[in-house]
Amino acid sequence: MQKIMHKSILKYSLSTALLLLLVVGSMQSQAQGEGKLVDKIIAKVNNYIVLESDLQAQYLNIISRSQTTPGPKLKCKILEDMVINKMLLAKADIDSVTVGDAQVEDQLNRRIALLIQQADGSQAELEKLYGKTMDQIKEDIRDILKEQLTVQKMNSVITENVKITPKEVKQYFKNIPKDSLPYFQDEVEVGHIVRIPEPTKEQKMKIRQKLEKIRERLIKGEEFGPLAQEFSEDYGSAKKGGNLGWQTRGVFVPKFEATAFRLKKGEISKVIESQLGFHVIQLLDRRGNEFNTRHIFMKPDYSLVDVTEASKLLDSLRTMILNDSLSFAKAAKEYSDDKLTAGNAGILTSPVTGTTQIVVKDLDSYLYLTLDTMKVGGITKPQSYRTNDGKTAVRIIYFKNKVPGHNAAFAKDYQKIYNAALNEKKAKAINKWFNRVKGEMFIQIDKAYKDCNVLNN
Repeated sequence: MQKIMHKSILKYSLSTALLLLLVVGSMQSQAQGEGKLVDKIIAKVNNYIVLESDLQAQYLNIISRSQTTPGPKLKCKILEDMVINKMLLAKADIDSVTVGDAQVEDQLNRRIALLIQQADGSQAELEKLYGKTMDQIKEDIRDILKEQLTVQKMNSVITENVKITPKEVKQYFKNIPKDSLPYFQDEVEVGHIVRIPEPTKEQKMKIRQKLEKIRERLIKGEEFGPLAQEFSEDYGSAKKGGNLGWQTRGVFVPKFEATAFRLKKGEISKVIESQLGFHVIQLLDRRGNEFNTRHIFMKPDYSLVDVTEASKLLDSLRTMILNDSLSFAKAAKEYSDDKLTAGNAGILTSPVTGTTQIVVKDLDSYLYLTLDTMKVGGITKPQSYRTNDGKTAVRIIYFKNKVPGHNAAFAKDYQKIYNAALNEKKAKAINKWFNRVKGEMFIQIDKAYKDCNVLNN
């Protein structure tokens, strides 16, 4: 169980805390004494490398998050997992398995928002911690996230046919010695209802007029790329001249895609408004349901919006919920502007496991302190909130449930045990794949780790 728990952290998600360790650790390695070797490559897989600092960051993350026994065996296991991940990336290159820039940017915005929340809600504090600007932080994390998402996609391809039965789950649990049952830490279930006030007509008009002027310059013959680099607020694509790359239908918001599919090759759209902001789009090419576009994107300054009406609505909803005249789930579904949680009765999911049970220490600092003052069943008054994409909003927080820490019990923790058993079966499928394809790739392990026998497991 413990081994599979740490494999699930490595292979299926990178926690925000681990991202912080990886990037800050890398920076510290670069910053240490002149002329000294402060980091080294400990493994190579085709064109991919594993750094000793990355291994150490993963190692520290795992021992801080679980009861796994520290030591050389754990480091060897982590190194093996990291080598397999690099193999997955190398195989993805060979098989042309990719993830879209839009998916990477969406995940990046979510992680950045969590990091800011953990830095006392201050972007300045986060920049101070990293010793870098926000754009530089995003650039560092973007590459890590893209690799992670590619590994997840390859994992899905390899394990798509792996299933598990209730009988197998039961047997998996029976095989765990009584004195080795894992301890599950305190967990909570938390929900929220979010309202995002709309910018005023004047604010929107100001942005539209800016983009209209830029579009006029494009129509007169100015190059799209330099203008996107100078003006676009989609910083991920701006550095590439606004290029979003080849995507399939369904990746972008509907208004954007509808406009893109109406354009002729090379044509530049009028200024359009989507739920994200304002765009000028150019269609570069199209083949069936795939299209290649670039855009210049701007959005109103959401820090200037008026939250008064949103706060009044949430306060009214809170009163109705506490008086049992409206359920929290129904209120979230009908009124919350956070569409990801609205369809889930307003309940948040763990950034680590993806379930609604969130380990208390995985909460961002603001939520942690808020829940510490609440009782189960309580709902806060409207509070200021910043969304993942930087919009000013207001929300109410619902403390739905708390499960005290305890040793694993089959009935009580069935979903966790099911996931662990399934992950073990998937891990076996990955290891089988590893043994089949390792001879097709160039793999080199530093002699300092020869006793790990990575290539022979």
